[in-house]
Amino acid sequence: MAAKLFIIFGLCLFAIAVTTLLKARANEARALAAYPPEGQIIDVDGHKMHVVQRGSGPDLVLIHGSSGSTRDFTFALVDRLAADFRVIVIDRPGLGYSEPLKNATLQRQAALLQKTAAQLGANTPIVMGQSYGGSVALAWAAHHPENIAALVPIATPSLPWTTGLSTFYKLTSHPIMGPLVIPLLTAWVPESRVNAEVESVFTPQSAPLGYAQHFGPGLTLRRVSLRANALQRAGLLQEITALSTQYADLQTPTELVHGDADTTVGLEIHSRPLQQTLPNAHLTVLPGIGHMPHHSAQTEIVAAIHRAAARRPLH
Repeated sequence: MAAKLFIIFGLCLFAIAVTTLLKARANEARALAAYPPEGQIIDVDGHKMHVVQRGSGPDLVLIHGSSGSTRDFTFALVDRLAADFRVIVIDRPGLGYSEPLKNATLQRQAALLQKTAAQLGANTPIVMGQSYGGSVALAWAAHHPENIAALVPIATPSLPWTTGLSTFYKLTSHPIMGPLVIPLLTAWVPESRVNAEVESVFTPQSAPLGYAQHFGPGLTLRRVSLRANALQRAGLLQEITALSTQYADLQTPTELVHGDADTTVGLEIHSRPLQQTLPNAHLTVLPGIGHMPHHSAQTEIVAAIHRAAARRPLH
């Protein structure tokens, strides 16, 4: 009897696993069809990178945050900037349509994005990054100071913090549990749940009307993106701790922007003390604004980018 029960249990597990993998694959195919690449996919040292280019003027690179893609910026910000800048938006490795990068540290991502921009002719761009993307931008300035004209970190993790990694990221970044849990998320988490998570990131503001539909939550739920994002997020604290030792030497003109109602990345933990550490930094604090000021306070972000452009050295 016990042997029969064991066999039945094994068959049930097998059926669940097969169903989950098929449903995950179908959900991914549906997301890819609904949200195709917005730009071009180029080869950078054998690595496929997705880039969107619009406008003309000084080169400006935009780097998105965790779980994001070029679509975070193309919802509205890129069109607003394209009148005055040649805007280059790049999917970070493993997210959007850029190929995953093994051991995708801040430094390795910065190097790859810098090469991507240079391949497009942007050798010394202004670099704006939001949240995790701002951390990559800081690594770009630290490790490639000759290839950046000015820096605009928005709501950026920049200094060590004391809170631990969330259970979600502990699971999805785990070498054994991650590959088991992630297909379940891809297969069974409804887009409505992802939309709710997207909405929560904007607190205390709300996401702009139509943002979730443009952003494409299904792209975030793909197995490759969930895994890449989890591994990147799991290593962030250690990498920021190491990176922060280099800030005092950074001479890049820097325009920091941070909302004082940001509960995701705290102003007083990150941008406020970072301003005192960076030799050439100016901080703009946005009263009442949360973690997504490039949507909630877009005029102020555009103004910060223009200030950065005015401060960049002329070659």
